[in-house]
Amino acid sequence: MVSITPGEISTGKLHQYLLGAVGPRPIAFASTLDEQGRPNLSPFSFFNVFGSNPPTLIFSPARRGRDNTVKHTYNNAKATKEVVINIVNFEMVQQMSLSSTEYGEGINEFEKAGLTMLRSELVKPFRVAESPVQFECKVKEVVELGQEGGAGNLIICEVLKMHIKEEILDENGFIDQHKIDQVARMGGNWYTRANMGMFEVPKPLSTLGIGVDSISAEIRDSKILTGNDLGKLGNVERLPSEEEIQGYLKENSEIAKLIKSGDINKIHLKAQELLKAENPETAWKILLAK
Repeated sequence: MVSITPGEISTGKLHQYLLGAVGPRPIAFASTLDEQGRPNLSPFSFFNVFGSNPPTLIFSPARRGRDNTVKHTYNNAKATKEVVINIVNFEMVQQMSLSSTEYGEGINEFEKAGLTMLRSELVKPFRVAESPVQFECKVKEVVELGQEGGAGNLIICEVLKMHIKEEILDENGFIDQHKIDQVARMGGNWYTRANMGMFEVPKPLSTLGIGVDSISAEIRDSKILTGNDLGKLGNVERLPSEEEIQGYLKENSEIAKLIKSGDINKIHLKAQELLKAENPETAWKILLAK
């Protein structure tokens, strides 16, 4: 492995490594007003949600590494204590990227990017009308992490009002993760489109899994089964009984022949197929059959 100690390489190189490793990162498309009331709009991928009571979002307009200057968004949020955080979807990703251009102070990035200013209800900064979700926020605190180039500035925001486009909701009134079609930042020029690569993983909290430590060494040391496969096997509540295993074999003669062959790799490959189909209970019947 390449081991890196911060301080022994340039801030620029460290920045690239950090952004290449930590991702995908959600994007805070932050709208602010300066003290003269002029709109500003800029995206930040140092961003996430940090609580729901009170609803808290934090993003960081970091100091520029090359010259230690700060973003207009930072100055505006610190001075006016208000911001609107807009969520970015695929339909607006190019306009969002254009808005990140370092236009001069007072230049309206809404206009430069061709985005629509929508009046907020509780704060002064405008919402991005094209955004699928918009958060009107008050700035609770600004935490400066340093004074050198590359240092972060945490803008801690409390959500006062949330606006959600109806077309991204599911039949239960919640946000449909496919319809929202979010994008996220990776390293360099790379982005990722969330709904093109989504998959479900059952939360361990819903069941008390047996754990990977309860799996026999023969299975744990498989040349076929991966760590993800073992994770699925360890997330079942109980192992099948001998009666259940034999009943399954009686109903599946081809599987019974496979078990009788004693070919461990082929048996594990078949179990892996079932795990990919999200059927760990049946995979266990094959793995435990004798």
